Order: sequence, then structure tokens, then C-alpha cells
Amino acid sequence: MYTLGAARIDAVRATERILEFDLSVELNHGIVVSNLAYAVASEMGLEESVCYELAIAGMLHDIGKLKLTGYIDGREQDPLLIEELKYVRMHSTLGYEELKGQGYSDFVLESILYHHENYDGSGYPSNLAGEEIPLGARILRVCDVFAALSSDRPYRSAFDIHTVMELMIDEIKNFDMEIFLAFQRVIHNTRIAGGPNGVKEKTGNRYEGHFTKGDGNP
Repeated sequence: MYTLGAARIDAVRATERILEFDLSVELNHGIVVSNLAYAVASEMGLEESVCYELAIAGMLHDIGKLKLTGYIDGREQDPLLIEELKYVRMHSTLGYEELKGQGYSDFVLESILYHHENYDGSGYPSNLAGEEIPLGARILRVCDVFAALSSDRPYRSAFDIHTVMELMIDEIKNFDMEIFLAFQRVIHNTRIAGGPNGVKEKTGNRYEGHFTKGDGNP
């Protein structure tokens, strides 16, 4: 029987094969996305094997960012500068290319490649819209945004969970509604995000221009 723990172990081992330096920050984010993706897929009634694959994709979805550390390091205190670096938007493609040939399914690879596509067609790398976006990528999109907003960053503290939900509802055009509703049920029923990264109930932070280009992409 597939287990979420097995998915995490497989993903960590795969990452260690590819890269030889500290992965703790990205892995912590990946664990939260992995937990959420597994739970949302389960809430939607998807097969256990699909939930398992999404757990792997969630763990590895941002691995392409590790190719970009030379651009990002030391700049995260200025989110506008990061947004302007076109190279950052290459990370999903770089991750896809890095993981090809490593034994992952097309479902996992496409989930990673397209996890920044928005439902209204405003995302990247291919401006896909609606159901043109693979199901796994649509699930990761919601989970990734939630994990990013509910985590501390060098330039801000984590948003409290209520503000996170308000921000996401304001950007609802970016998400598949069926998936978003399943995600809301998961958050309401289990508070799974209170895990590795946690969710701060009060920070004093509000919108802070997190969605700097209006497309929901951090």
C-alpha cells in the first residue's frame, strides 16, 4: 500500500541524487505542499496511487529553484526585485528538465512543469488555461500558494490563516474552483497546515503587495 511517508522518502532520496548541498529550506516548503496535495487529492476522491504521485510532485515541485540560487540569494528582502528577474520563472521548466529520466511518471513531471499555470491563463510557462492545465498542476497551484503565504519569509512574517484565505479568494481566478473547495474543506477539517511550517494565527501583516503582478505568482 502506498503511504505518504514512502513518498517523502523517495522524493528526498531523489533530490539527494541530483544535488549535493543543503536542501532544508526547499524541503520544508515541499513537505507542506506535499501534505496538502495528498490531502486535497484524497478529499477529491482520487485514487490512492494519484494521491501518492501528488505527494512526490509536491515535495519536488520547486527543485528548479536550486538552479537559480545565484540570482536569488541575498535578494529575497526585495520581493519586487525577485519578481522582475525573468529567470525565476524558469524554475518549473528547469525542475522538469532536471527530473526527466529519473524514473518519474509523466503525471509527476507535468504537475511540476505546470504548477505555476493559472486557471484564467495568466500563469507560466505556457499560459495554459482551465482544463488544459494538468490536474496535478492545478492541485499543486492551490497548495503552493497557501504554503508560501502561510510561511515566514525574509521580508515578512507568515500571514495568519484567515488572511491567507482572504488573499486566495481575492485571486480565485487563478484556481480551479472544484479543487479550491476541496482545499478549503481540508484546511477547515484538519488544519493540516499546522504541521512542519505551521500557520501563525496573528502576525499583523495584511496584503503587503504579495501578488506583485496581479497574477497570483509569488
